[in-house]
Amino acid sequence: MASFGALRDGRAAHLYTLANNNGAKVAITNYGGIVVRVIVPDRDGNFADVVLGYNDVSDYIKASPYFGALIGRYGNRIAKGEFTLDGQTYKLNTNNAPGGLPCALHGGKAGFDKVLWDASPVIEKDTAGLQLRYVSKDGEEGYPGNLDVTVTYWLTDKNELRIEYAATTDKATPVNLTNHSYFNLRGEGVGTILNHMLTLNASHYTPVDKGLIPTGQVAPVAGTPFDFTKPRAIGERVDADDEQIKFGGGYDHNFIIDRPAGFVANLSSPLLKAAEVYEPVSGRVLEVFTGEPAVQFYCGNFLDGKNVGKSKVAYEKRAGFCLETQHSPDSPNQSGFPCTILRPGERYDTVTVYRFSAR
Repeated sequence: MASFGALRDGRAAHLYTLANNNGAKVAITNYGGIVVRVIVPDRDGNFADVVLGYNDVSDYIKASPYFGALIGRYGNRIAKGEFTLDGQTYKLNTNNAPGGLPCALHGGKAGFDKVLWDASPVIEKDTAGLQLRYVSKDGEEGYPGNLDVTVTYWLTDKNELRIEYAATTDKATPVNLTNHSYFNLRGEGVGTILNHMLTLNASHYTPVDKGLIPTGQVAPVAGTPFDFTKPRAIGERVDADDEQIKFGGGYDHNFIIDRPAGFVANLSSPLLKAAEVYEPVSGRVLEVFTGEPAVQFYCGNFLDGKNVGKSKVAYEKRAGFCLETQHSPDSPNQSGFPCTILRPGERYDTVTVYRFSAR
């Protein structure tokens, strides 16, 4: 554990570094549960940090587009910042307005990415981890119920960053937790991610309106710029003459992960492979496995050079990509989407694994 600077109210943030037997390292701060560094080898054994971010908590507080953060209470967007649950309408803080249409994004003005979590190092079967806990009070950002959240990060000897999410509540509430790391497999600050080869295990996605809210349709990717069922360079069609691409300024869309018939997600079920990304210069590979039904693929369209990262290099447009495992955006308002409501007596449990290798 090391100092990571101070919050504006004087509380101290800390940085915790996990290391495995292969030399890989992951550094996490208890401010926002942020993944600050992921240091993994390329095909020649050379190590580099492959996530975007900063060297001090003050920079995350000043200007961060959710670099590496834990996202909650609800990841992604909720239309108009409101939903109705059990006959009561809840008004959330709105903090985003794509296309001029306000919504609640990533938990609101002060989501889980902006709180100081209680942190405890943990070890299980010789694997190092960090457990984070936060209790989100009833009414925080407009959400109902006291939500008790635990997130545990593990770094395994398979070069896997495993994230385990758990939560309970004393009142029915929407919950959709994820991590918002921006990856660049050549190394953070080393150009764009347009040459990265992406494969998504997703034959359908959820089209959006100009406010980036799903229309409720689940559409096939075949014949569109959203078809990554076979490896394609991220930059190949990122600026295609396509309405959905224009709405997002590139890729900023929710993909439905293909599941075997009869698949039921629970802790005893195997995680499904959602995505694979290959960077041809370094040879680094990122595979994403999850129990979640969907993944948001975002390719850094709104980065503009104003964020100067760990290597003192400005992060230009599309300097990183995100693969945020999740339930679909706006699910509390979309009866056709899988439910995101957690009720008293139930337990929210979900796992996502980011596996790094090289070839």
